[in-house]
Amino acid sequence: MTPAPLSVPEVEEIARAAHAGQTDKAGRPYAEHLAAVAEGVRARGGDPEQVAAAWLHDSVEDHAVTEEWLASAPLTPRTKAIVLALTKREGEAPEAYARRVLDTPGALLVKQADLAHNADPGRLAVLDAPTRDRLAEKYARMRGLLGLPA
Repeated sequence: MTPAPLSVPEVEEIARAAHAGQTDKAGRPYAEHLAAVAEGVRARGGDPEQVAAAWLHDSVEDHAVTEEWLASAPLTPRTKAIVLALTKREGEAPEAYARRVLDTPGALLVKQADLAHNADPGRLAVLDAPTRDRLAEKYARMRGLLGLPA
């Protein structure tokens, strides 16, 4: 018998523990970004599978959890697929990454919420100008590849 998938609060707890001690580029606790992306997914009409994926969207890429853990975790196949779609591979071209996101049902909404928080002017304002400009350009390019409004 397959165990029931983890609830969103259980996934949140795992994500917060996995990213404990990590900070973002502005020095803020990384869990604040995860919470903002999860809330962004909820606000955009995302379902619980997408909200769970939002909590875990950077976990494999940031080595907070392994792909093996994700494969065996009691999550729906769709949640796992979204997390893997949002996991950038070393040396991967942005075009290939965007194609995978677009080809994975439910992933675009999570990436849209992620980009919205990453590009938030308040978050970018605390960074030095070269970093802020580089990231703003990177996020704008990805929005374009994904067909999202500027």
